[in-house]
Amino acid sequence: MSVIFKCKMCGGDLDIKEGSTIAECLYCGRKQTLPKLDDDKRRNLYDRANHFRQNGDFDKAMTIYEQILSEDNTDAEAYWSLVLCRYGIEYVEDPLTHQRVPTVNRTQPVPVTSDEDYKQALHYADDYQTSIYEEEAKAIDEIQKGILEISRREKPFDVFICYKESDNNGQRTPDSVLAVDLYDQLTKEGFKVFCSRITLEDKLGEKYEPYIFAALNSAPVMVALGTKPEYFNAVWVRNEWSRYLTLIKNGARKTLIPAYRDMSPYDLPDEFAHLQAQDMSKLGFMQDLIRGVKKILEDKNSKTQTQQSTSTNTNSEFAPLLERAFMFIEDGDFAKADEYCEKVLDKDPKNSRAYLGKLMAEKRVKNREDFAKLKEPFGNNSNYQKIMRYGDEALVSEIKGYNDKVEQEYGEAARRLAREGININDLNALNEYGSTALMAASLYGDIGTVKALIKVGANVRARGKYGYTALHEAAGEGHTEIVTTLIDAGANVNAENEFHNTALHEAAEEGHTETVKALINAGADINAKGSSGSTALFQAAAKHHAETVNALIEAGADINVTVGDYTAQGVAKSN
Repeated sequence: MSVIFKCKMCGGDLDIKEGSTIAECLYCGRKQTLPKLDDDKRRNLYDRANHFRQNGDFDKAMTIYEQILSEDNTDAEAYWSLVLCRYGIEYVEDPLTHQRVPTVNRTQPVPVTSDEDYKQALHYADDYQTSIYEEEAKAIDEIQKGILEISRREKPFDVFICYKESDNNGQRTPDSVLAVDLYDQLTKEGFKVFCSRITLEDKLGEKYEPYIFAALNSAPVMVALGTKPEYFNAVWVRNEWSRYLTLIKNGARKTLIPAYRDMSPYDLPDEFAHLQAQDMSKLGFMQDLIRGVKKILEDKNSKTQTQQSTSTNTNSEFAPLLERAFMFIEDGDFAKADEYCEKVLDKDPKNSRAYLGKLMAEKRVKNREDFAKLKEPFGNNSNYQKIMRYGDEALVSEIKGYNDKVEQEYGEAARRLAREGININDLNALNEYGSTALMAASLYGDIGTVKALIKVGANVRARGKYGYTALHEAAGEGHTEIVTTLIDAGANVNAENEFHNTALHEAAEEGHTETVKALINAGADINAKGSSGSTALFQAAAKHHAETVNALIEAGADINVTVGDYTAQGVAKSN
């Protein structure tokens, strides 16, 4: 009995006999290995996966091959197919021989023969399959050697711009124009930037992979920009940013910055959910981006210099303890994991991976991706804050991204209320403590819910008990991002409560310097008189917040304000 199956090189029909493990395509002439075709379901899965792979959509294809292996982990061809996807193997016609030959579109730093899936393929293959796998692997490794040799000669890049150059009609996209503009701006700042339209223009007729590989591996920053969801997900655009994310996942000190325009940020690829996206239409976007890139590169250089002198001893000393801790996490023994992380912190109190282990143990997640599945944000967690303080940019970006995603989903509850027809005004009703939902979210630092409530119509100027507003609540707790969000939504920065205190008074009294600066920048009256006639400066000085006092004085606060027998200047000097 024969079965019709698609050739994995050219996509033509293969007429094969049941039980065969190799076949030769009548269309392209290539001898190839065959999967186990026990039933129609598996045959259809292979046809679908091979279709994606032949069209360069390697990530989608890998997902299907993994599904096949989940049902039968002895299928040699599924393991080999994962190898083809990982190395981005595409079979193209040689113009001289007219034979299909492999090309490598996703170069890896290790040879195919060292790949674990390749080893599994050999383990489960029969003799006929083994000979073909070994021949294919040898050919791929030779291609990789050439790519790596060229890439080694390339000078390192600072920034890689990832975008779609042409649309389906072959016309230049708006993304291309934006990418070149970004290239010009970054180049003027002295950065070495990879932009395919410019960087590869003198390499016409050459294979681009060596130069793309070199740039992906050397650039500490990637900006993935787009104006349409389908442009972000275009095969070769996705090929670039997915490879970059894989480098980050494997420990590379890199940062990916999604940048979008003329589309909703919610339409960005799901893989960007944990990343901080930038709106290119926002006033000052270019200045903010350049400043961010500079900071990332400066931090990377300073951390690299520091780590070069300390990493050898630190890694060798704490690696076994951390490895044990993460093994306990994987096994679900969170108490033991926390104990081992504490052992590391006793000797190295700034070890970000130890704080990561403690956070995972506390939140009972067995892998990092599960952070995004938590029901509540964890930005106020002390271990999270330590990661933000001591972690490298890759770890900080990843964990912050997961928390941001949870915050967005946490705020979905408010949006759902509106969609289900609940009166928006109910969102402004006071609870038993004299607070509206927006005030409560602002008090507890729930930025996701704050944004959601504002979006569905919550009144940012509503007053609760004693005349407090959401801005008072956020400022008193030092939630600077919420403060700026409320002001942008129309909150009165100089609103007074029944004690005549403004949000600036609340922030200053608690010593929240960054919040104080944000309020002043937003137009807060720096010398407004609150309770008993005191100013923000007087209240900060009375509570011994020296940093806040200095910030207020630098911003022009009156140091001669008198409250009773005291002046702000006198109180400040006494500290």
